[in-house]
Amino acid sequence: MRVAVAIELTDEERTKLSKYSRGHSTPVRLMKRARIVLLAADGKTNAQIAVEVGMARGPVGTWRKRFAQKRLAGIEQDAPRPGNPSANRAELTERILEATTQTEPEHATQWSTRTLAKELGVSDTRVARVWRAHGLQPHRVKTFKVSSDPHFAEKVRDVVGLYLNPPEHAIVLSVDEKTSIQALDRTQKGLPIHPGRCGTMTHDYKRNGTTTLLAALNVAEGIVIDKCMARHRHQEWIKFLEEIDARTPPELDLHLIADNYATHKHPKVLRWLKRHKRFHLHFIPTSSSWLNLVERFFADLTSERLRRGTFSGVPELIQAIEGYVEHHNDTTEGFQWKATADDILEKVARAKATLDKIKTE
Repeated sequence: MRVAVAIELTDEERTKLSKYSRGHSTPVRLMKRARIVLLAADGKTNAQIAVEVGMARGPVGTWRKRFAQKRLAGIEQDAPRPGNPSANRAELTERILEATTQTEPEHATQWSTRTLAKELGVSDTRVARVWRAHGLQPHRVKTFKVSSDPHFAEKVRDVVGLYLNPPEHAIVLSVDEKTSIQALDRTQKGLPIHPGRCGTMTHDYKRNGTTTLLAALNVAEGIVIDKCMARHRHQEWIKFLEEIDARTPPELDLHLIADNYATHKHPKVLRWLKRHKRFHLHFIPTSSSWLNLVERFFADLTSERLRRGTFSGVPELIQAIEGYVEHHNDTTEGFQWKATADDILEKVARAKATLDKIKTE
């Protein structure tokens, strides 16, 4: 009669095995192996463990022995499978990668696992396995645009310099407008979140007017100066500059980082800036809104308060925005810029080189 291998566990091993056995985001096969080892450590026989785990006695003994020999590594990795690996596996992987990255299907813009599998005469699980191993997701796409601003490098160094090394006795403010924020009201009430079901909202809505949010983000502290206005002409921009002037310490210089919107460069705006010497305007390069840190705040405002909100009118919308800003200012820990100008310029240079290569092929 074969004697089962005795198992003794350290505290660390027992903690990890207990975590695996609970099954939270753990593969089923690893969960069962962890239960086998835990039961073995409690003195159970292979036959008893097989009944409790729902496996044959042979695999129970195999995983019990593998743990005794290799400890946690013995059950975390699958046992080597018999037979020689397919001779053309590397070649097939290369074909899948080349087809995914270098070609497109005739009547679609990207491959799916099934369409590519049919094209290459392989199984869709094989395609999915290769994509997963190499981090390929053809169904996803991100937007980008390389700036054509002739002073791109100069402006990047200027703005990033303000983020990373702000001048003394000054406040750096990232400013912009979030225009045409709609006060949307749904035609029916949404259904609440339920276990196994996400919240719902109707696809159609009623438009109840719009507002424009002008915001200035204090880069050092994360505090936002805000003002909602009906329009976003140079007149409103000057009013917002006056708002900033009134809500900041008068003895400090103000360095404003802004985009190239024509309103910001209007002659009347420039004359106003000449009369207010503590204001210094710094423009980001064209097509580079990602460089304006206030856009991060706008994204949070949209996802956390506006996208799912329902508003019966503009006053209610403005109240919601002002309430969000107030809460943000009370709880903010600020936004921290980490990328250096050299890192950004190097990345953009690689993108330009890739684009130039694509154009010439």
